[in-house]
Amino acid sequence: MKCCFQVLSCLAVLGVVTAQRHVAVQEGPLYRTEGSHITIWCNVSGYQGPSEQNFQWSIYLPSAPEREVQIISTMDSSFPYAIYTQRVRGGKIYVERVQGNSALLHITDLQARDAGEYECHTPNTDDRYFGSYSAKMNLMVIPDSLQTTAMPQTLLKVEQDPLELTCEVAVETFQHSHLSVSWLRQRGSEKPVEVIALSRDFVLHSSSEYAQRQSLGEVRLDKLGSTTFRLTVFHLQPSDQGEFYCEAAEWIQDPDGSWYAMTRKRSEGTVVTVQPTDKEFTVRLETEKRLYTMGEPVEFRCILEAQNIPDRYFAVSWAFNSSLIASMGPNAVPVLNSEFAHREARGQLKVAKESDSVFVLKIYHLRQEDSGKYNCRVTEREKTVTGEFIDKESKRPKNIPIIVLPLTDDWVVKVPQNHQILPQGHLESSIFVEVASNASVILEGENLHFSCSIRTAGRPQGRFSVIWQLVDRQNRRSNIMWLDRDGTVQPGASYWERSSFGSVQMEQVQPNSFSLNIFNSRKEDEGQYECHVTEWVRAVDGEWQIVGERRASTPVSITALETGFAVTAISRTPGVTYSDSFDLQCIIKPHYPSRVPVSVTWRFQPVGTVEFHDLVTFTRDGGVQWGDRSSTFRTRTAIEKAESSNNVRLSISRASDTEAGKYQCVAELWWRNYNNSWTRLADRTSNLLEIRVLQPVTKLQVSKSKRTLTLVENRPIQLNCSVKSQTSQNSHFAVLWYVHKPSDADGKLILKTTHNSAFEYGTYTEEEGLRARLQFERHVSGGLFSLTVQRAEVSDSGSYYCHVEEWLLSPNYAWYKLAEEVSGRTEVTVKQPDSRLKLSQVQGNLSALETQQVQLECVVLNRTSAASQLVVEWFVWKPNHPERETVARLSREATFHYGEQAAKNNLKGRLHLESPSSGVYRLFIQNVAVQDSGTYSCHVEEWLPSPSGVWYKRAEDTAGQTAVTVMRPDATLQVDTVVPNATVSEKAAFQLDCSIVSRSSQDSRFAVAWYSLRTKAGGTRGGPGLEEQEGEEEEEEEEEEDGEDPTERTALLSVGPDAVFGPEGSAWEGRLRFQRLSPLLYRLTVLQASPRDTGNYSCRVEEWLPSPQKEWYRLTEEESAPIGIRVLDSSSTLQSVICSNDALFYFVFFYPFPIFGILIITILLVRFKSRNSSKNSDGKNGVPLLWIKEPHLNYSPTCLEPPVLSIHPGAID
Repeated sequence: MKCCFQVLSCLAVLGVVTAQRHVAVQEGPLYRTEGSHITIWCNVSGYQGPSEQNFQWSIYLPSAPEREVQIISTMDSSFPYAIYTQRVRGGKIYVERVQGNSALLHITDLQARDAGEYECHTPNTDDRYFGSYSAKMNLMVIPDSLQTTAMPQTLLKVEQDPLELTCEVAVETFQHSHLSVSWLRQRGSEKPVEVIALSRDFVLHSSSEYAQRQSLGEVRLDKLGSTTFRLTVFHLQPSDQGEFYCEAAEWIQDPDGSWYAMTRKRSEGTVVTVQPTDKEFTVRLETEKRLYTMGEPVEFRCILEAQNIPDRYFAVSWAFNSSLIASMGPNAVPVLNSEFAHREARGQLKVAKESDSVFVLKIYHLRQEDSGKYNCRVTEREKTVTGEFIDKESKRPKNIPIIVLPLTDDWVVKVPQNHQILPQGHLESSIFVEVASNASVILEGENLHFSCSIRTAGRPQGRFSVIWQLVDRQNRRSNIMWLDRDGTVQPGASYWERSSFGSVQMEQVQPNSFSLNIFNSRKEDEGQYECHVTEWVRAVDGEWQIVGERRASTPVSITALETGFAVTAISRTPGVTYSDSFDLQCIIKPHYPSRVPVSVTWRFQPVGTVEFHDLVTFTRDGGVQWGDRSSTFRTRTAIEKAESSNNVRLSISRASDTEAGKYQCVAELWWRNYNNSWTRLADRTSNLLEIRVLQPVTKLQVSKSKRTLTLVENRPIQLNCSVKSQTSQNSHFAVLWYVHKPSDADGKLILKTTHNSAFEYGTYTEEEGLRARLQFERHVSGGLFSLTVQRAEVSDSGSYYCHVEEWLLSPNYAWYKLAEEVSGRTEVTVKQPDSRLKLSQVQGNLSALETQQVQLECVVLNRTSAASQLVVEWFVWKPNHPERETVARLSREATFHYGEQAAKNNLKGRLHLESPSSGVYRLFIQNVAVQDSGTYSCHVEEWLPSPSGVWYKRAEDTAGQTAVTVMRPDATLQVDTVVPNATVSEKAAFQLDCSIVSRSSQDSRFAVAWYSLRTKAGGTRGGPGLEEQEGEEEEEEEEEEDGEDPTERTALLSVGPDAVFGPEGSAWEGRLRFQRLSPLLYRLTVLQASPRDTGNYSCRVEEWLPSPQKEWYRLTEEESAPIGIRVLDSSSTLQSVICSNDALFYFVFFYPFPIFGILIITILLVRFKSRNSSKNSDGKNGVPLLWIKEPHLNYSPTCLEPPVLSIHPGAID
């Protein structure tokens, strides 16, 4: 169906990297659970064609790994095989296109048979196949073993009640996975709110609604055992109402380092209804007494009793005789009316808020007009969203009347001025007074009953006025009650208030019998009680007169209640062990009757503190009141008061260290006043009781065995920590793993698993990036802990040990550390794999001509690991350069880089890399140049991945050298040397041909120049004649031997290899025409020839070749033979003919002279020899007659001037 081509070239010619298609798929293997929804991404890049690419997904099942099973395609609806057709059509398998080049494969209901190797293929849209067109990954499908269970129930709670819910979370996955557990609350269709959650990283967190309560400890999540998670909300609020359920998720870490929730389950819910506390409130008004004297202070206390007072808003107003005194809003700022505002400004009155529930009206100096009825009114107010207050319910207590008396305190019996007291003996009184009481010695608080009996003699009836008085031990007399003769009863000043409440009563039982009843006696009521009787009779004038006075008394002794009042604290168990119980008793002496209440408060000073705080109070009315800091005691403490005595016993069960400390009890003796208010008479503090709560004796033992472990990197380090014995079956362990390096003084913390299985990574883990490589496991046996360091690195070497802490659950459900112990050490040595990199060391020599291709091969014979990556670098040593230079470098990411030598020699674009097989690398240098010559070698570095994914260089090697010699082509340029001379008429044109017989290369170009040859001064003028060429050649050879060129060259015209013309010679300017008849034949035509053009001409050819860098250089040059040109004058004479021809001129005027000289010398020599001979001789017999006939020439000096050529601009074709 698809073709996959392996592209071996890393770089295109000319140094331009051609984009190649690359398909990438999500890294595997991926572990997913059955029934889950999985997505697998696939991206394609480096492609050509339309921006929207198509994707085709297939699978290779484990049962048939070579067989492709098609799943789905974005371009072909008939692509799926029958096994997947129904799921694709049903939308359970579909492809989501993220972008044009990116797509996601969705499998909504994963099945066990979906496990296998998945392949993502992108059909080709490029002009050619170049790159990768598919990618594969593995998917593992595992059973969904996560179970989340909780008991469904419906709970009715009251505000401030605690809530506890438990949830069981279990998983049986063999893969290393993490659990996250969350408790959520949902109300109706609202979005669930997270109460508290334990993340997969073992971090507790809550939503914004519960975050503050969690930080204060009001919301907790505790792990009990290995599978139980308990939610605790200590003080429920109405907003907590709803359905609570727990949700668990199983997380696994994918190969790319990200975490994925494989499955998520929720439990059954618990419906919790929170009933708000009562919003009712009550108000009561209190004052110490109701009878005052002018100048005394009075304080009225308006006491508010309600729940959650700090969270509510109340306003208070004070009234006197139904007139407003002052008002105070929720801001506690009083506003007084004008009259009382003046008194408040002078400091005589104060309205204040003493606490959230107590409001005070205080008058510092009472006036007599302050007598009257006082009251307070409390109104609850509600604050709206705009900040305004709305009045709600309003309440007020009963009025309290007070009486303000003037400063006088004694009674004066006023007798009318017109009546006089009868003189003593004038009318004697015949009455006798007797006083009796119910008891002479009583206990404070008991009632006193007195009777005053009057016996009279038989005479006209009179009337009696009776005064009861008390004479105390300091002999101070005070009036108790007064009954005047009209039967009006008036209490004394100090008894006015008690009388108003009925605590002191006087009545006339019979005409001659009067009683005094004092209820709820006080200690100050002790003394001599005297009944003073005055007898009155009516005189003749109708006025009442005193007949006489009689008095009688009786003593009363009152024993104070606090006499002998004492309290003692005892305990029989001063030292207990965790979870034991102990009793504390508070013994109160003496034994008081039930009418005398005693409140008992147990106080507690925890160990390590200096202050006591109230633990619990058995109040005077029999109630139990817990202290503010007694929350840990409430559920485990019982308080009991004996019926037969005031002894109070405090029983504490499940003792823990929070109950260790000093205890003492405080007893308070209370007195009930006549106005039903209470007064504390006395308080006593007991001795201190110190209770010691001891932890159980530990039995913790950790294995101390030592071992040595040596392994190669990337292998797992398996570390074990074994607990041999433990104190309790319910013990939990916190395990701290340490590593000690030789360079460190102490061990560094790697990982800490707390007693509740939470993970805390140490500083060493964060510094070394070990988090993703650590795997902790607690075995089923419970006493074996394992730490695995995956993909070990060399830096992981060291001494490892564990530190075990044994934790037990205290009776107040707080974990405490009982003991700790350190294990034996495991010496771990992690080493790198042995280097096995080896390159071919074969030496070589290569010779090549310019523009050819040179192949350099680098062969890796062996490597350390198949997973390693290689860096291949080519070097060259240039002649006369001892240092090597980098030519090219192939990085381990297969990226091709040029070296500095490539920039110098313009190698960019001429290098080509191929890797036909693994370990074989070929570097091609195309279009080589001479400067590419040198000694080449390759250097290979082998890089291995560390377990953390960081690549490091493990080995390196250098291959054998290859000497490369690059030569230029041989020069074979040849110019035609056989050129005929020419004679032309004046004004005619003559042609100078330059013919190239052979060339060195078909790519060569030519530069052609024509020259006129003239002999330098002192030489022969003109060109040689045809018959004298041989002599000229000899002379030229002699001149060359002398090292001087006697010929003077004058350029007629030059044409460069780039076809650019040079300047024309001045003598031929405007008369030259250039033609290129063929690639190898060049012609220069001289127009309008003149005799001055007569002479020798030659052409010089330069052969130019392009270098591999496209730069032209001159390979060689060649010059043609001289061409003799003779231009005839139209009026030619012998002289002009001779002068117009240089060769003829030299032949006529110069050559005869040396010839004649030679002949003369020869003749003289012959004659000289003949004189010495004995015979005569004549000329006809041996010596020929040599002669030459000189032509008749008219010598003209102008004949020595060289001919002149001229060229027309239009003469060049």
